[in-house]
Amino acid sequence: MGLLDCCARCLIGAPFASLVATGLCFLGVALFCGCGHEALTGTEHLIETYFSKNYQDYEFLIDVIHDFQYAIYGVAAFFFLFGALLLAEGFYTTGAVRQIFGDYKTTICGRGLSATVTGGHKGRGSRGHRQAHSMELVCHCLGKWLGHPDKFVGITYVLAIIWLLVLACSAVPVYIYFSTWTTCNSIANPSKTSASIGNLCTDARMYGVLPWNASPGRVCGQSLLSICKTAEFQMTFHLFIAAFVGAAITLVALLTFIIAATYNFAVLKLMGRGTKF
Repeated sequence: MGLLDCCARCLIGAPFASLVATGLCFLGVALFCGCGHEALTGTEHLIETYFSKNYQDYEFLIDVIHDFQYAIYGVAAFFFLFGALLLAEGFYTTGAVRQIFGDYKTTICGRGLSATVTGGHKGRGSRGHRQAHSMELVCHCLGKWLGHPDKFVGITYVLAIIWLLVLACSAVPVYIYFSTWTTCNSIANPSKTSASIGNLCTDARMYGVLPWNASPGRVCGQSLLSICKTAEFQMTFHLFIAAFVGAAITLVALLTFIIAATYNFAVLKLMGRGTKF
């Protein structure tokens, strides 16, 4: 019963909003980074296979795609660390709020976590002393950050605005592929359009993907329809959609973090605990 009581009390103090937001954040970033990376690779192959035979025409595009792919690695690493830090902040502030309302009491489990965070008792001997001292320094620095939920609200708010721009940018390739897919449907069903099939084209130059002097730069008619029927085009299109959905999920996670951290900060502020606790 002691173990069950410990687990029950720890669950009572768990920040469920932060846990959900962390799960959404990791899921969204995984979709965005993984699917986005593969979709960019597929786009590179489609461009160099069907839209231009001259490497000089799409050399700059290849460089941009590779830069974005390297940036994706950094985004994945950053959000993994930032999500873990926000989850720790959620545990920290939620525990303080629930102690104020008397909904959370320290148990053996809580004391164990507290001892871990504060570095516990110093070990015997010089080695144990150095280890305890180093742990205390790390936890002291971490505690200074976790003790300022207002800073986390501000940082997450700025990050949400930046990610909103990322979401808008991730919608651009979805729009381009959707327009191409719509054009292919018109070619496949000529009775639904009054335009000539030969005049139905997708011009990569029009979207800024290729320079205007690129040759041929566009594909029309049955040639375009054959591209749309390839598994590579279909897969790349769906990968971009998945990356867009992942970016949207990540934005929802950031907003959830903001709401939860703002609530905890407001309660602590109104209860006279200030911004430090």
